[in-house]
Order: sequence, then C-alpha cells, then structure tokens
Amino acid sequence: MNSLAAVSEVKERAPRVFARFGRADGNRAFRAAVRHSRHVRVLRLAIPITAAVVVVAAAAFSFLFKPLRMLTSMPVDIGSMVVSGTKIMMHQPRLSGVTRDNRKYDMVAQAAAQDVTKPDMVELQGVHATMEMRDKVSFETTANGGLYNTKTEHLTLNQNVVVTSSSGYQAFLNEAVVDVRASKIVSEKPVEVKTATWTITANRMEVTESGDLVRFDHGVFVTLLLDSTTSGA
Repeated sequence: MNSLAAVSEVKERAPRVFARFGRADGNRAFRAAVRHSRHVRVLRLAIPITAAVVVVAAAAFSFLFKPLRMLTSMPVDIGSMVVSGTKIMMHQPRLSGVTRDNRKYDMVAQAAAQDVTKPDMVELQGVHATMEMRDKVSFETTANGGLYNTKTEHLTLNQNVVVTSSSGYQAFLNEAVVDVRASKIVSEKPVEVKTATWTITANRMEVTESGDLVRFDHGVFVTLLLDSTTSGA
C-alpha cells in the first residue's frame, strides 16, 4: 500500500495544501479524491444531525426535571430518578423516535443530572446517540460526558467524542461545542477524521451554515492511502 501525504498550512484567509503527485499516481489520486469528497459531504450532515439529537434529548431531560424540584429537601427514589439535597439525577434516560421524514433516532445517557441551584445546566454522562439518514446510512455518536445550557442553548460534549458512520468513517474529537442558535459546532482541540482511504487531522474544526461547511484549521494534515485496487485503474 502506498501513502500520499498532504500538509496544509492555514493562513488568515484560506489554507494552502502542498502535495507531490507522480504521473503514475494521477488517476489513483483523482479517484481517491472523489471518494474523499463524497465522505466529506456525508460528514457535513452527520456531525450536526447527531449533535442535534443529543441537544433535543438534553432539553427533554431538563423539562422532566422541573416537576421534581419541590422534592429536594429529602432523598427520594422515583423509579430511575434519585433526588438528594439540591441534586436530581436520572439514571439511563432515553429519547427515541422517528423524524417527520421517517428517520429513526435514539439517544441514551448513563445518567443525566441537574442542580436546582443551577436550573439552566443539565449534566450528561455516558452519551450514546444514533441517527438514520435518508439513504439508510446510520451515524453513532458517543461521549463520556456533556453539559447542556438550556439558557444559551450551548451543548458541550467532552471526554472522548466519537462519531461513527455505517458507511465506513470515524471522527474523533476531544471536545465539541454545539451552538444551537447559530447552527454551529466548534472544536478548539485536536480532531481526527478517517476512513479506509484517507485521514484528516487538525487542531481545530468548525462546522457552520447548518452543516454545509466544515473547516479544519491549525496544523492540518491530510493522508490519502492508495490501495492496489485503485492503483490498477
């Protein structure tokens, strides 16, 4: 297997990508780039949609917490809910359903918690969300933890965020901040997106325009893997 690396240096306006292609690699690189562009188009949709599922679930959990605020004076176990002091915790809350265009979604957390002294904040632990696209490709998002601000509508996913597509790619993030109002997702920490044929790593990623634009910044490194099937074309 041959490997082709392209390093991108990000300036103020647009990144400049430097790569060397031999004549024999021209067709292989072109075919690999076509596959790369297809995966990126899917990525533009996957990240904001799966994040939206988590946001909706967090908002729903916040709504469920409200009726129990009067019970915070004593520990109470109501099914999967535990109330102690000012802290309310819901164990393994789940939100699932079907969108208007008949796509299935599901979100479950190991735990969701809210402190009544901070009613705008919902803490999530062990987040696992799945979403089905129109072409039946499914996406899975997992994160060790998350924090949703119902007032600002900001969702912060942290601690090992992974987005996996059934079509064959994965995105690894250390942190992702979802701004619901602005339809924007920003990660200021290192990210990696990879498939069987290419890998992108960067120190920053920004998803804007409701998922139509994904921008990688700061130390961007792109690797295209040219396998024997491609080289034989």
